[in-house]
Amino acid sequence: MRGLKTLLVAVLLLASAHAETLHVYTWADYISPEVVKQFEKQHGCKVVIDTFDSNEGMYAKLKAGATGYDLVFPTAYMIQVMHAQGMLQNLDHALLPNLKHIDPALLAKLPDQTMQHSVPYTLGYAVIAVRKDKVKDAEASWAMFDRPALARRVTLLDDMRESIGAALKSLGHSINTRDEAQLAAARDVLIRWKKNIARFDNEGYKAGIDSAEFHLVHGYSGDLFQVQRENAKVELLIPREGVTISSDEFVIPKGAKQTALAHALINHLLDPAVAAENMEWMGYLCPNLAALKKVSPEFLQNPAIQIPDDVKAKCEVIEDLGADLAKYTKVWDAVKAAR
Repeated sequence: MRGLKTLLVAVLLLASAHAETLHVYTWADYISPEVVKQFEKQHGCKVVIDTFDSNEGMYAKLKAGATGYDLVFPTAYMIQVMHAQGMLQNLDHALLPNLKHIDPALLAKLPDQTMQHSVPYTLGYAVIAVRKDKVKDAEASWAMFDRPALARRVTLLDDMRESIGAALKSLGHSINTRDEAQLAAARDVLIRWKKNIARFDNEGYKAGIDSAEFHLVHGYSGDLFQVQRENAKVELLIPREGVTISSDEFVIPKGAKQTALAHALINHLLDPAVAAENMEWMGYLCPNLAALKKVSPEFLQNPAIQIPDDVKAKCEVIEDLGADLAKYTKVWDAVKAAR
């Protein structure tokens, strides 16, 4: 009997050692752990997830030679850059039957409308959240960041395009402007806001608004919806001047070793029942028409999902700016250097 047990353990260890591993590079808290477990069980594999906190950081790591990732979740504007530089594989649509569920209205707004090398995963907005118990007269406006009463209780995203975009929107300009005078004005707004904020931050704002360390934060809609769901004192607001829209998408980088498994995970996450479960967990909208029929009414009440039409008309998708991106880098460097 002891020999049989030893043999069984050896067989299990051998099977585990030979199980395929899928390496995923994505944002934090971006796939439901239960959904991952379902996939691992169905495919007899292991999924290893590494995270990044900005598109620029992810891109820099891959350009510096980081290899081994099979599936990455960049934002649409960065995908344009990566595709132009030959960093991405084309997708095999025969392995992705669930592509039929993607909302064609969203596809019409994206650079890769035929999903040749990328598939939409989520649609999100960079919004603001306040502690209702600490801020009694909050308004849905970027002007909140000028309030002296909130000094040192505020955070802005540590993301060049998002925070410059917020300043541009506060002035009524496009988040994709190439106009140097408009960018200079946005620089001055951000430097003014910087005097009021505790820090630029991409991760800690969630715990900070939950604990009331911060009373006003700039963050991603899904992240803040997760916090709001657990803490009724947190309120999401969509600035009336408009916000950035981002479509994060699946891509398979050149050199990926597990392309079949990567396709399988994409297709799994596009399954309507799985997508609905995943949406409910992470708080982001998946542009999956069949899945949206399966989510709860509570989820659809998320203010970052049901944005009023007049505000939505002022929202914009972040675009690749090509050589003009250097203008934004100059602004960001000046903001970070300012005291």
